[in-house]
Amino acid sequence: MDNETPKTPRPAEALKKAARAAAPNHRDPTRLRRARRGASADTLTPMMKAIKAVHSATSSTSLAPEDLARQRAAQELFGRMVSPAVGLRTESLTVRHGPAPVPAEWVSQEAGHDRRHVVLYCHGGGYTCGQLGYARVLAGKLALSTGCDVLSFEYRLAPEHPYPAALQDALSVWDYMAYMGYGARDILVAGDSAGGNLALELALKLKEQGRRQPRALILMSPWTDLTASGESYTQRAGLDPMLTMDYVESVRAAFCGPRTDFDAPALSPLFADLRGLPPTLIQVGTNEILYSDSERLHGAMQAQNVFSTLEVYPDCWHVFQQLPTRHAAQAMDSVGRFVQRVL
Repeated sequence: MDNETPKTPRPAEALKKAARAAAPNHRDPTRLRRARRGASADTLTPMMKAIKAVHSATSSTSLAPEDLARQRAAQELFGRMVSPAVGLRTESLTVRHGPAPVPAEWVSQEAGHDRRHVVLYCHGGGYTCGQLGYARVLAGKLALSTGCDVLSFEYRLAPEHPYPAALQDALSVWDYMAYMGYGARDILVAGDSAGGNLALELALKLKEQGRRQPRALILMSPWTDLTASGESYTQRAGLDPMLTMDYVESVRAAFCGPRTDFDAPALSPLFADLRGLPPTLIQVGTNEILYSDSERLHGAMQAQNVFSTLEVYPDCWHVFQQLPTRHAAQAMDSVGRFVQRVL
């Protein structure tokens, strides 16, 4: 973040600026520099400055209870502000097929749509934030782009519930879907950021248990390497309006608890045996420190004979699909085309 932090705009004001702003090309390699604390004002486009303002209002490296409560409330507000509002209906439920009850929500198109296949959506938020309102943003977009019903769920969050609580909850929801009559081949699993990590770990856990894989994986800016060893963590820090190494290390410590073996496949799916995983679509923006997580995952999948498509969106930030921009619309259209190919 900036050395001199300006007064943070209210999220609603900043979000409106982000949606209106133009985003000129900032891929000049001379602007790529090591910046542990993130992007500074002289490297950000107007769009990125607005995005940074929104994110600074909803995220923090502090995991104190009062700060976490503020962050989680701000993300719920963000979800209400930008969730698709037309042509969708929602239905809440509680899944009770595991060690803890899991709040969940179906998001469906009101018009006729594919009822044979469903998307299981794992929301992002660094494993420390994210509730159903926040998840509704991409759950709604996934429903509209894929034509499928989407089930999102509110897994237990760190630091109150570190690893493996989120994965246990994901397995509970998977078992619930099987109980409801959906076969593995009827289900596509999607996830963004930490949710991308969870989607991969769910597939790996199913593989470990000898169970069938989902039909496909849809990953948006997935967090795959908790060691943060990719070049983009330093080379693109000056371009990222969303994430900093301080933030990554903070949520990593919360999620992993006492564990420090960050290269363990159970934490970093990048280093797992990926053979046998389903066809995977990976989307990432050029302006994010997690860029290497997507690029290296794609390479690892190809090397292990897993069908993988990597889509790189220029001048875009972490999980850019959430906002109402041209690139976001293009990315969601591509998700729809990918789903049609694999079904």
